[in-house]
Amino acid sequence: MSAPDDLSALWTHEWTRADWTRRDTLDALARGGLAALLGGGGLALPGRAHAAEDETVRIGYLPITDATALLVAHAKGYFEEAGLKVAEPVPVRSWSALVEGFAAGKFNLAHLLKPIPVWMRYNNKFPVKILAWAHTNGSGIVVGGKSGIEDFRGLAGKRVAVPYWYSMHNVVLQYALRESGIVPVIRGDAGPNECALQILPPPEMPAALAAGKIDGYIVAEPFNALGEVKAGARMLRFTGDIWKNHPCCVVVAHEGQVAANPAWAGKAVDAIVRAQAYCVRNREEVARLISKEGRGYLPMPADIVIKATTDYGPAYAASGAIRHPEWAAQRIDFQPWPYPSATRLIVEAMGKTVVEGDAGFLKGLDPDFVARDLVDDRFVRAALERDPEWPGAADGAALTREETLSL
Repeated sequence: MSAPDDLSALWTHEWTRADWTRRDTLDALARGGLAALLGGGGLALPGRAHAAEDETVRIGYLPITDATALLVAHAKGYFEEAGLKVAEPVPVRSWSALVEGFAAGKFNLAHLLKPIPVWMRYNNKFPVKILAWAHTNGSGIVVGGKSGIEDFRGLAGKRVAVPYWYSMHNVVLQYALRESGIVPVIRGDAGPNECALQILPPPEMPAALAAGKIDGYIVAEPFNALGEVKAGARMLRFTGDIWKNHPCCVVVAHEGQVAANPAWAGKAVDAIVRAQAYCVRNREEVARLISKEGRGYLPMPADIVIKATTDYGPAYAASGAIRHPEWAAQRIDFQPWPYPSATRLIVEAMGKTVVEGDAGFLKGLDPDFVARDLVDDRFVRAALERDPEWPGAADGAALTREETLSL
C-alpha cells in the first residue's frame, strides 16, 4: 500500500455524518465568505437557531488534539457533574465546516482557531464570544524528510499548506517567513524568494506531502505526528518554540446564549477548566482516551496521539525543531486563562498576515478594544479561583504576561 493510500485508510470513519455541508459552501468559507452565507439572500443554513435555544451542550470539533479539553470534559462526565446535559460531540473534517456549523447553530460550544472569532465578529458581525483558551502550543510545521529543508529560508520557492487563512498557523508561519526574508504569496507558483501558501483541510495534509503535492504543512496535532510516522515527514519547527506558550484554539459560544443564560456558560467553562487540569496531570492516559482505541473521538491510533501529546524530547533539539529549550514548553499544553496580551498580539499580527479575500476589517481595529470586546473572561476567572488545580489564579499578577516571539 502506498503512503497516501495508507494515510487515507486512517480516515475510514463516520465523517460523512458530520460533513453535512456542501462543498461549495466549504470553499466559500475557506475564502472568507461567511458574511455572504449568513446575510440576506445567502444560503439557508439548517437549524441555525437550534443550539442557541437548547441548553444541552452541543459540541462541534475537528478530530485534532486542539479539542482535547472539550472531549475529556465529555468523556469524564464533567459537563453532567456541573449540572448540564451534553450530546455526543460531532466531528467535522475542516475548519470551514466547523465555522459554518457553529454559525448555523448546529453547535453551541466549539473550539476555533484564535483568529477565526476575530474575523467572524469584526468582519462578518457574527456575535461570537471567546470564553476560555482550549489549549496552548500543539502545532508544528513539517517538511519532507528527504527535502533538505533545514530552516524557513529553505522554504523559498516551495509550497506549504495551512489549514485556514484565519489561523494561528498562518500567522506564525508568515511571521517566521518574514523574519527569514521570505515573502509569503497566495498563487500557483512561488518565485525564488517566495513561499506559496494554500488551504488544505488537516486530514488531507499528510497524504498530500507523501504524494509530493506540497513541500510542507503547518497544522495542529496529531497530523504532524502522523506525517512523521506515516508520510516520511520531518518536524521543521514547533510553533510553541516560536511563540512561547501561544494560544491556538479557544472555546467559543454565541453571545446571545451567554447573555440569556450565564449560568449555562459558567457551568460549561467549569467543566472545561476541570478537564484541562486533568489533561496536564494525565497526558498519556488522555491521549489513549481520545484515540481510536479509546473513545474514538480521533480516528488515529493511540501511539500516534501519544507521540503528538508527549514527544518533545532531545532529538528535536538536536534536529533544530526546538531552539528554545529554556522555555520548558510542552508539545501541547493546557491553560484556560485568555491572556489579553495574546489577543492584542494576534490582532496586530493578523494585520501583517496575507490572506485570500478582503481583510479590510483589520484596518483601524484596535487590539485593546478587541481584547475587551471579544473575550468574556468572567466565567474562566471564577472557575480558576475555585479550582485548586490552578495555583495562583486568584492572584491578579498571575493573569498577565508578556508575549515572547523568537525565531
